Amino acid sequence: MTTLNHHRVGAGEPLVLVHGVGSRWQVWEPIIDTLAKSFDVIAVDLPGFAGSAPIAHTTVDTLTEALLDFLTEQGIERPHLAGNSMGGLIALNLGARGLARSVTAYSPIGFWNTPGRVWCQQSLGKSRQLARALRPIWSAVLGTAAGRTAFLSLVFGKPWAIDTQVAIDTARGAVDAPGFEPALASFTDAKLHEIGALTDIPVTIAWGNRDILLTYATQSTRARTVLPNARHITLHGSGHTPFFDDPAGCAKVLLDTISPHP
Repeated sequence: MTTLNHHRVGAGEPLVLVHGVGSRWQVWEPIIDTLAKSFDVIAVDLPGFAGSAPIAHTTVDTLTEALLDFLTEQGIERPHLAGNSMGGLIALNLGARGLARSVTAYSPIGFWNTPGRVWCQQSLGKSRQLARALRPIWSAVLGTAAGRTAFLSLVFGKPWAIDTQVAIDTARGAVDAPGFEPALASFTDAKLHEIGALTDIPVTIAWGNRDILLTYATQSTRARTVLPNARHITLHGSGHTPFFDDPAGCAKVLLDTISPHP
């Protein structure tokens, strides 16, 4: 049995929200209330992150299977899927297998070249080390707009505008996650395994033009090439995790993806 910590709210067709490496379900909070007006929203903590226990041999693929096991145990069949970063690739791979009604991926991993993938792994790994070293002074550093800008620009497009507690929780989510290091290491082999059923369902790839972790200019372009039948959206002014940068825009992207299929 796969038990995942999760937040569930709303009613309607199931909509499952999947976070990225080092993150947690709360990253979706800016848009959950909007989505819950129309859908049964299930925001999960993947194994080894936030409130969910780790699994053995953590990789992007084993996390994908763990999420599928959880959904099966919950009786959730072919939900709408939305994912950010690592969660975006997880959603795309499940969609390709015919296990989703629609897929919305925000800055998904897997559309990099080798230097882009190495940059992602090294920058996230070093940022986590720095956050751990600075833990005793998180409140002081992240309590200022300058501090948030210096330390959270990899994640947010407008880090200076993020609430201090959100900034601290973001750092804590990465530092305290036992699944972080093995999941990040597995990025070396992470990929979209097949296109499959993604040509048969609504698919949107949304990318913030301020994403410097999975660089917007190169990786969003590669995603357009790999998935030419998908809808590709630029979130202007947003970073890698765009929900705090532009909650209304992020919600609209997702709702517009789902709306053609009632």
